[in-house]
Amino acid sequence: MLELGTMRLPARVHFGYGTRAQLPHLVGVHGTRVLAVVDPFLVDTPLVRGVLDALDAEVRVHADVTPELPVDSLDAGAAAGADVVLAIGGGSTLDAAKLLALLAAHEGPLSRYYGENLVPGPILPVIAVPTTAGTGSEVTPVAVVSDPGRELKVGISSPYLVPAAAVVDPELTLGAPAGVTAFSGIDALVHAVESFTARPLAVDWAAPARVFIGRNALTAPLALEAAGRIGPWLATAVGEPGNREARGEVALGALLGGIAFGSTGTHLCHALQYPLGALTKTPHGLGTGLLLPYALDVLRGEPVVAGQLAQLGAALERIAPEQASAERTIARLAELNRAIGVPASLAEIGVGRDQLAHIAELALGLERLLAIAPVAPTRELLLELLERAHAGSLLYSL
Repeated sequence: MLELGTMRLPARVHFGYGTRAQLPHLVGVHGTRVLAVVDPFLVDTPLVRGVLDALDAEVRVHADVTPELPVDSLDAGAAAGADVVLAIGGGSTLDAAKLLALLAAHEGPLSRYYGENLVPGPILPVIAVPTTAGTGSEVTPVAVVSDPGRELKVGISSPYLVPAAAVVDPELTLGAPAGVTAFSGIDALVHAVESFTARPLAVDWAAPARVFIGRNALTAPLALEAAGRIGPWLATAVGEPGNREARGEVALGALLGGIAFGSTGTHLCHALQYPLGALTKTPHGLGTGLLLPYALDVLRGEPVVAGQLAQLGAALERIAPEQASAERTIARLAELNRAIGVPASLAEIGVGRDQLAHIAELALGLERLLAIAPVAPTRELLLELLERAHAGSLLYSL
């Protein structure tokens, strides 16, 4: 049976060194009054100042972006009077720009839009320029915030949140610290792996389309290509931050991974990381990357998943398919985590064994994510995964 597919993308996507020179044109298409949402650590750097100074527009800079994006930090009036929002920064900055553009077009509070397909219409145009290779937010229909009233992060998902344009210039990632490169890069690899291994969902095409439909014909090749770009180069990008080839490969992989999971969604690692991140206050990518080998270990018994893991492993190591296996792929991912400084167990980041059951219960409520897990995400399966991750017990090595 012929596979089905869905893909949502910005109208323009530009990738490569020097593509930031396209920004004056892209911004000008939408107007002359610009709200520039900029990572506060980057706002005074020559590279970002050069981008802003090149715009033939009235530019107002908003740099009050808080890590992990607490919902109360988003000023509903920040984008008032703007024609277009230009976002320059990491995932929190890009998500903040999307949500400020949402509040400029539709009445708050943001909690009205938690979940899928609740944004009622178009938002202010967003031009997204990532400075880290990780979240893929420049091409996705989702933004994530932390809400003090909840025990885990929450997402707003809607096709209306897809930016109007994305410019991925690896030059802008050259200044990222090693830890940021490592944790954002491994999260991008998790996007690719979870997209590639997602369960395809039945879709009623006569009804409003789901935002995330699981593995599909248009995104699976991109997810595999993303893994093949990130896997061989991430450790080099972390260890040699000025290596332009490594930075370019990882940035391209993160972009492709974002395109893929923007239609498929993500599953087990992300479902568990939402409560885990809220509990430990550790970086998102640290959590998803730490969990990845253990999640794949509990999934490898499914024949379809085992075959997909072998395909991923061949791409990660650039080896012949007959040399690859699910077990070797898991070992390779664990080795990559060690090489870039991702902790090997939940115990190492302060999680107590007595907290695992509560983390699993919270994750079970994230139905959007768990719906595309390749096996039924029971409480027992999630607990088994967490137990293995807490103990740091993996049986495989290269």
